[in-house]
Amino acid sequence: MKTVRVRITAEELEAKRIADVLERAFEDDGNPVSIYEASPDGKTWSAEILLFDMEPDDAADCVRDRVGSDAFAAPLDAEILPDINWVEKSLEGLKPVRAGRFVVHGAHDRDKVPAGVIGLEIEAALAFGTGHHGTTAGCLEEIDRLFSRREYFRVLDLGTGTGVLGIAIARLTRQHVLATDIDPVATLTAAQNAKLNGVGPLVSTFTANGMEDRRFDEFGPFDLVVANILARPLMKMAKSIAAKMTPTAMLVLSGLRVEDGSRILFAYGCQGFYLVRRSEKDGWLTLTLVRGREKA
Repeated sequence: MKTVRVRITAEELEAKRIADVLERAFEDDGNPVSIYEASPDGKTWSAEILLFDMEPDDAADCVRDRVGSDAFAAPLDAEILPDINWVEKSLEGLKPVRAGRFVVHGAHDRDKVPAGVIGLEIEAALAFGTGHHGTTAGCLEEIDRLFSRREYFRVLDLGTGTGVLGIAIARLTRQHVLATDIDPVATLTAAQNAKLNGVGPLVSTFTANGMEDRRFDEFGPFDLVVANILARPLMKMAKSIAAKMTPTAMLVLSGLRVEDGSRILFAYGCQGFYLVRRSEKDGWLTLTLVRGREKA
């Protein structure tokens, strides 16, 4: 797959604003966006986005079309990147991450997992979820908290990515978990990671676009759904997610910016869910909702 990096250079505040605009403009597509210092003196910053299966000129035009006048006159360039697994490359220097009773790590840090915790070895792949992002870590902490209070018997990890959340639940409870994603690469990665972590038979995976797939009925209705996706798809799917859950189910939502909170609460409030817990990590929001008034 051809990968094109589109880079916009500006002063710090402007570059950060452009990065935020890029994230919003490409939110539904899930293209990775990054922001970093581009000069030793810290005066110049770069906002970057990766686009796939395009020529550089087409990628540059696509960004200009989406961002429009919000980028103003900031310099923009586009180039084809070498055929490298950039997710794997970016994980090489990352340290293990502690989240509740869990420690997420790569194979190179397997011997650094302390005793008394649940190690989750997640191999680098072209799927989201390594524990280093605030949304994943926030979900893991909330999973730890919820299962310390009560049991759940029909669990769905929706938008599973690398499978880290579903694997964490299976490792913690030794119970079955369903893990699904819109991306077949993600569901394959999740299945491989589940096997790697010794819970292959406990984690079922399939690829599905939304909740209308009949296979959900074989595993539901769910009393716990964990969905680490993005605000827009979560809002669109509120009714269909609710339809697959029990009358007193628990719902953990992340992949959200802090400012997304009110929109999400309204969408799920219309489906009979109430907020029981809200947490923020690194500028990202995790919401725990319950149907009815059961405590969480």
